[in-house]
Amino acid sequence: MAKYKIVHDREECVGDGICATLCPDNWEMAEDGFADPLTVELDDLGCNMDAAENCPTQCIHIIDTSTNKCIVHEDCKYSK
Repeated sequence: MAKYKIVHDREECVGDGICATLCPDNWEMAEDGFADPLTVELDDLGCNMDAAENCPTQCIHIIDTSTNKCIVHEDCKYSK
């Protein structure tokens, strides 16, 4: 099992592209102008933490799979 899981609230995305700019290895801008992660299960966060922390709508959440808690935006609805 991967150490981290990315949850992207695509409905909250405004398409500013900061995630794709800061983390082009894992984020791309889709044809509709909104972001998509290339992978959602990771062992190494790499630049994904920067993408999540700098997202203006805070629609990128990173879950620690060992605790099922968000490590970015700790009050996110995905923490159990």
